[in-house]
Amino acid sequence: MARFEVYGFAFMMLLVSMLVTTPYVSNATITCGEVTTLLTPCIPFGVFGGVVPPDCCAGIKGLNAAKKTTEDRRTACTCIQEGAARIPGIDYDRINMLVLLLPTKLIHLLIALR
Repeated sequence: MARFEVYGFAFMMLLVSMLVTTPYVSNATITCGEVTTLLTPCIPFGVFGGVVPPDCCAGIKGLNAAKKTTEDRRTACTCIQEGAARIPGIDYDRINMLVLLLPTKLIHLLIALR
């Protein structure tokens, strides 16, 4: 039950951060809302560990495909940093392990969390 409450709270904080940062990224083709939607499935792994959900892998691959410009990369980086900072109990070392666990180019994505 406590896990559900943490997960629900973390999701709500990501949505709030999306709304707060969206005006600052209007020149990018990717939005904080899209970043949040793509990476939300990764929250349980980042907080509780265990097996990386398939939706997390798909979201990271989708984010990598969506980042076409420098502005997109900056937007994604900012959204990831601000969103992750609002998730109670997130383990940054665990999130950075995704580089080793997923067969995709994540280095530039996860450097934002170091």
